Amino acid sequence: MISGPGAGITSSALHVAGLAGAICVGLVFVQAGASKWRHLRLMPGIVANYRLLPEPLVAPVARALPALELALGVALLAGGQRFAALPAILLLWAFAAAMVFNLRRGRGHIDCGCGQSHLRQMLSWPLVWRNLVLSAIALPALLPATAPNGLERATAIAGGAGLFLIILLFNAIGALAASPLTAKQS
Repeated sequence: MISGPGAGITSSALHVAGLAGAICVGLVFVQAGASKWRHLRLMPGIVANYRLLPEPLVAPVARALPALELALGVALLAGGQRFAALPAILLLWAFAAAMVFNLRRGRGHIDCGCGQSHLRQMLSWPLVWRNLVLSAIALPALLPATAPNGLERATAIAGGAGLFLIILLFNAIGALAASPLTAKQS
């Protein structure tokens, strides 16, 4: 337990960081889940490409994944960090593990399925690190906290939205850098 003269500031800052992290991860999950939902017919192929599930589980997982991401994202955005943060973190770890498993098998050529259908991304170590960073950003949301005041809520919303924009920028740069259209022509 944090005590002393600076305890209120530290506790408040940690609470705002947790709320900002939950907002960022919530936005990531809503964006990814909505994109996957729009392209639901492609999901069985994306899930199958990872070669981690028995064939009978591919279609059910492919159908459930967009709904799970949307539900977790909406819960995080609606203030349900206490019950949605842990499943969101575990899902990010599962995605990172699936990527690591395939990268170690030399299968970096497959689409990550991250919900960026317009910016197809192949598996890469930066994507693994992105998921681990996102899970770390969400960790403070697991801590017990009191209801935020208006300034704390506004700060967390701005911080979470800013982090989300940085993630989108990271995704776009990574996808464009790996695109054959941006390769140098000799």
